[in-house]
Amino acid sequence: MGKLSLCLLALISIWLTTGAFAEQCGSEAEDIGGANAIVGQSANNVRATYHLYNPQNIGWDYLRASVYCATWDANKPLAWRRKYGWTAFCGPSGPQGRPSCGRCLRVTNTRTRAQVTVRIVDRCSNGGLDLDVNVFRRLDTDGVGNQRGHLIVNYQFVNCGNGLDVPLLSVVDKE
Repeated sequence: MGKLSLCLLALISIWLTTGAFAEQCGSEAEDIGGANAIVGQSANNVRATYHLYNPQNIGWDYLRASVYCATWDANKPLAWRRKYGWTAFCGPSGPQGRPSCGRCLRVTNTRTRAQVTVRIVDRCSNGGLDLDVNVFRRLDTDGVGNQRGHLIVNYQFVNCGNGLDVPLLSVVDKE
């Protein structure tokens, strides 16, 4: 490997370990040093209510929605913000506040087994999840959640699949 390639590799390694990568690529990037310790955490029989975020009506704009995670994630690309339905998170298992922002959950309706993946955009105080109404409807396949005003769900933290692969520069060194 040439000197230039080694220097680039060293700079990329420093960039990845200083947190700059996490700041630029999303909350999930912080897991690089922690072996995705949060992925896999789960809880069962959690109450899930709904919230009228309706992100499709506001251009998936975190600032217009006044979500807690806007401070850190409002400037993420549109494709990142709209990839999954939105939820507020205050569940019994997993990180709370800023560390939960941008993370993804696989949510399963315990009654119908309907599943959906959501991104955490907000915090709540109901002890579970506060799903965007559109996500709630997708999970509530039998209408019982709507009748009761809540669903009982299981959730598991999952990898968001953000495509955080860092493209390495291709450098041809001439010795």
